[in-house]
Amino acid sequence: MRRRHWANLATASALAIMLGSAPLHAETPLRIDPTLGIPVPEQPVLNLSDTEAEIATGTLRSGDAPQDPAKHDATAPLETAEDPVTLAVPAIEMPPVDPALTPASKSVEPAPPAAAPGPLKSVEPLVPAPEMPKVVVTLPPGFEFSTAVAEHLQDGLALRRLSERERSEIVAAYQAHENRPFWIDGKGWNEAGKRIVAALGRAADDGLSPNDYPLPAFEASDKDKLALADIRLSALAVLYARDARGGRLEPRRLSKLITPTLYLPSATEVLSELAGATDAGAVLAAYNPPHEGYRRLKAKLAELRQHLDDTPLVRIPAGPPLKLGMRDDRVPLVRARLGLGPSDEPVFDRSTALALADFQKKAGLPANGILSERTLAALGKPATVRGEEDIVAQMERWRWLPPDLGVDHIMVNVPEMRVRVIRSGAVVHEARTIIGKPESATPIFSHKMDHVIVNPSWYVPPSILRKEFLPGLAADPDYAARRGYVVTRNRSGGISVRQPPGERNALGWIKFMFPNEHAVYLHDTPNRRLFANEKRAFSHGCVRVENPFALADQVLGPEWTHERLKQLIGKGERTIRLPQPLPIHLVYNTIVVGADGQITRFDDIYGFHRLVRQALADRG
Repeated sequence: MRRRHWANLATASALAIMLGSAPLHAETPLRIDPTLGIPVPEQPVLNLSDTEAEIATGTLRSGDAPQDPAKHDATAPLETAEDPVTLAVPAIEMPPVDPALTPASKSVEPAPPAAAPGPLKSVEPLVPAPEMPKVVVTLPPGFEFSTAVAEHLQDGLALRRLSERERSEIVAAYQAHENRPFWIDGKGWNEAGKRIVAALGRAADDGLSPNDYPLPAFEASDKDKLALADIRLSALAVLYARDARGGRLEPRRLSKLITPTLYLPSATEVLSELAGATDAGAVLAAYNPPHEGYRRLKAKLAELRQHLDDTPLVRIPAGPPLKLGMRDDRVPLVRARLGLGPSDEPVFDRSTALALADFQKKAGLPANGILSERTLAALGKPATVRGEEDIVAQMERWRWLPPDLGVDHIMVNVPEMRVRVIRSGAVVHEARTIIGKPESATPIFSHKMDHVIVNPSWYVPPSILRKEFLPGLAADPDYAARRGYVVTRNRSGGISVRQPPGERNALGWIKFMFPNEHAVYLHDTPNRRLFANEKRAFSHGCVRVENPFALADQVLGPEWTHERLKQLIGKGERTIRLPQPLPIHLVYNTIVVGADGQITRFDDIYGFHRLVRQALADRG
């Protein structure tokens, strides 16, 4: 019991010491390590009060009786025991010191004032970084030219014939291609570029002018020149495709009666097709007309160029026009140029005038037998050159047709004065026609026939109304009635004149409609005897057809036979729709090459051939 008493006493003493040091710990500020900037653990400090207090020390005897702690004076001296007992107080184990927390120097110096924060310094990692896998970035072909292409786009497209829209579309095509070139690689033209260059070099074979497509020169070591060449080749390819489709001339500027619908490709379409083609040269050449008539002309052009002209070229001096019966020192030269023999007198006689008229007809000039300034200029060209110009002008008019004429279609060749129905490339029907007079020419265009009218009324066109009916009505109010016409006045005070259906109707019993801006169509006629004439330019612009009911058999299909249609005659106007619209092309072919390679020429009755040939010459 005594031992327990003294153990409790020792515990109480230790507790008192700890409670006495608590205020000291609360008042002591934390120390900061100046090197690491972190708090340093505090070591316990013994704080002695001013009043000395004795701490009981000594030994306890084993026989001492325990005392009541409440009655015991802790300051009284302990009694000595016979058998001392030693208290084994274990030493306090301190944690090991972290080397990272140990100051660099042994002497503790006051912490210097905090410096302004500086730039961060790299710290060597304690653990080496793992080796990362290698990444290989493959740039697309031609990427090394992107900067040069972007810089030279405007210079490469500085061609007068390029439209602003074409320039914009070419720029957009390059931008979509990341400004990488289409036709070059590091050594020059790539395979597609070589094929396009070859196609441009063969432009003359299709009657185009190679001078319109000047190829750029460059050195393979000059990246800027290569980029510029790529852009220029794109522009030339776009121009070639447009020219091949008929864009060299504007037909409506030649005549308001030449109104084809041109199918000109966009620059976007051309570059897209060429860039994705296996044979870019073949794709570019395919923009030329695919029609058989065009291919025959192309073959004939190549044949003409292979043969030299054996006609002696006689230079005829300029002078006043020569007409029949005139005397002039140039007459012997004119006869020699035309292949005629010498004459006794220098008289422009009938034989000379007839030979000159024949020459003028072949040259596309007015065949009047007069030696005019234009005829004199034509005589100054070799026959082969003149023949080439004629064929090229005819080839140009083929470009104005749609690329696809239609598996089944109608073709009206105005100078030939014939109409043909073609099905799957074969002519299934052919007939004579009557075309417009030179002063009321039949227009040239393409459209689609969609219906037929049996027993049609004829509404007099405004041109005929002004020229014929208004003067006649002014002189005689019954002028129209006596001729079987009905005059109707409208609210605005104008008049319309209509010829009712009947045997005398100007349109006959049937007309074939393809609504168009010229208000022309194919139709029957009561004056069928005119088809016997060799020259049949008698109409006001419409095309009269011989045996129109045979034509109706071809366009209306088996449901409407010849006999069934004729049963409708005289029973009132009747509209019949075609089973499906049928393409119809009114063309102006003055030069036709047959399957045997022979050339057939037709009169340039409206002068359209001469206009085209002259326009091409002026352009060159």
